[in-house]
Formats: sequence, structure tokens, C-alpha cells
Amino acid sequence: MPPPLETARLILRPFEDRDRDAFAALVADPEVMRFFPAPLDRARSDALIDRLEAHRAAALAAFPALELKATGECIGFAGLHASVMPGTDAPCVEVGWRLARPAWGQGYATEAARADIARGFAPRAEGGLDLAEIVAFAVAANAPSLAVMERLGMTRDPADDFALPDFPPGHPHRAGALYRLRACDFAPDR
Repeated sequence: MPPPLETARLILRPFEDRDRDAFAALVADPEVMRFFPAPLDRARSDALIDRLEAHRAAALAAFPALELKATGECIGFAGLHASVMPGTDAPCVEVGWRLARPAWGQGYATEAARADIARGFAPRAEGGLDLAEIVAFAVAANAPSLAVMERLGMTRDPADDFALPDFPPGHPHRAGALYRLRACDFAPDR
């Protein structure tokens, strides 16, 4: 398991029991969850944390909890996660984020994602994952998330877009956008 990762304002680390209340409030917020099928109740929120930590215990990348250094508060998650491409069995490492509303618009998702992407592309000898590519995907109408992807230097080829399997045919959020970033194109100071 990689050690916690620190940025100027944040700590990316495993989830702890002390994070459960804040995370449950975040995923129960309809505005935070507007591009997901539904808000989560406490049981499903706790189950999500448990799945992420089981993933991490199996030595796979898992979305890390995002802690504000100044307060110790958990404001959500942001970073890398080993996954499969939606609608396929193709393995990938994605970068993603989900933050509490008070944390929006402050650059936290970009700051955390950029730091974990740098670790993902770093050689194993330096504690990295030595990845060749990292992807990100979101509902195509989710302009704030797409903007973060673009700030990270990720690019989108509309030919790669897909239907999100969590939404039924005809649902306005079914259209998914896929962004990619290759190690050779990553600029950590961008």
C-alpha cells in the first residue's frame, strides 16, 4: 500500500472510520450526486468505503480519502482507482473525484488528481505505478468534471465516448465522455 500523499493543502490517504459521517453526508447530497444514478444512504455509503479499502488491501489503486491539511476534515475522495472501462472488460486506472459542496471551486480536485497522476506515472523504483496511461470518464453533461480533466492535460476523442451502463437507455445522463492522458504527455507543473 503506498504511503499517504501530501500536496500543499491536502493529504490523500486511506479512509478511516472517522471519515464515515462526512462521507455519508457528501454522497447523500443530491447536488453532489446529480450525475450519478441516485444519492446514497448511510449503508451504501459505508459499503462504498469498505469496497475501496478492500480494493486497497488487495494492492490495487483505490480512490483515496481527501483530507484538508488545515482542519483534518475529510472532504471526499480524489485520485487513482484500478477499474474496468465501462461497458467492457478492459482494465484501466482511472483518476476521479467526488467532493463535498463546500470544497467545490477551490482547485482541490485538480490538485489531488495531479499529485496522484504524477505518482501513477512515476517508475516503481520511485514508489510509482509506472503506468503508460490514465483515463477519466464522466457524464458528458458534467461540465465541471470535464473542465478538471482538461486542466490535467487529458484529451477526449469523441469516438471513444460510450453509454454509461448505470443509466437506462434514453436517460439524459447516459452519454459518457472518456478522457485519456499518456505518461509521455503529462506535465506535472501544468
